[in-house]
Amino acid sequence: MNFREQKFFGYFLAAVCVFLWGITFVCTKYLLRSFTPLEILFYRFIAAYVGLWLLRPKFEKIALRDNILFALAGFSGVILYQLFENIAINYTNASNVSVIVSICPLFTAIFSQIFLKEKHLSIWFIIGFIISITGVTLVCLNGNTVLEFNPKGDFLALFSAVCWGFYSVIISIINKKNYDQICATRRIFFFAVLMMIPLMLFTNQNSPVENPIRFSNPLNITYMLFLGIIASGFCFSAWNKACKIVGTVKVSCGLYLIPVVTIIFAFFALDEKITLFGALGAAITIIGLFVSEK
Repeated sequence: MNFREQKFFGYFLAAVCVFLWGITFVCTKYLLRSFTPLEILFYRFIAAYVGLWLLRPKFEKIALRDNILFALAGFSGVILYQLFENIAINYTNASNVSVIVSICPLFTAIFSQIFLKEKHLSIWFIIGFIISITGVTLVCLNGNTVLEFNPKGDFLALFSAVCWGFYSVIISIINKKNYDQICATRRIFFFAVLMMIPLMLFTNQNSPVENPIRFSNPLNITYMLFLGIIASGFCFSAWNKACKIVGTVKVSCGLYLIPVVTIIFAFFALDEKITLFGALGAAITIIGLFVSEK
């Protein structure tokens, strides 16, 4: 592929990831009836790890010191980001979480400028960020006049956004080492699952449902496999590839669109109405993305 085709492919991968990540909220919301946030995370990434082995059944040799990078990526981008985002929903409403987590691209740009010496915080990026966050807020309000704030839940959501910024920087460093994307993503999941095992041993007794009946529910299995194999295994690999092709900060701007995708999917899947606020917010968010790209 020539340079333009590679760029298009990178943006295409990012768009697919944003779409799939946008509909994961519905799956997670359903699974929280039967599983704790940690259990969802643990089973989800075990499925993702196994799926990536089936997709790429080979072992790639890496430098021993690079295991630190993979472990940090698993800790920041899988455990902290995903777990705190799920927990935040228990303390505040989903609209707040969506708005706050959408700040991820700003933290990615800030950390890339600090740690990687990359110049991303241009006036256009800041203006685009403000426009997109305004649009995301309208999307999440979707006709409601009050956006309630809960300090505990909102702080957890903000912390998860910060963690994604660190994860993005680590991924940029890993991508420069030219490891196979699937093998690299699988190694990140390996360290994430390994670090989750002690948490599962100490907190499993707090599970809302202690019997195995929940595993016989077809929807539980379907949603868990979707979150694991598709939304985690495929999307994390594709997202890391897109970051390598296009650039981590540029790709991260696409995260603004996740709440837009969520509200559109909820309209078709859950029969939730889309108001003028929601439609206007979606349009403003997209405009913000184009401004940030400039």
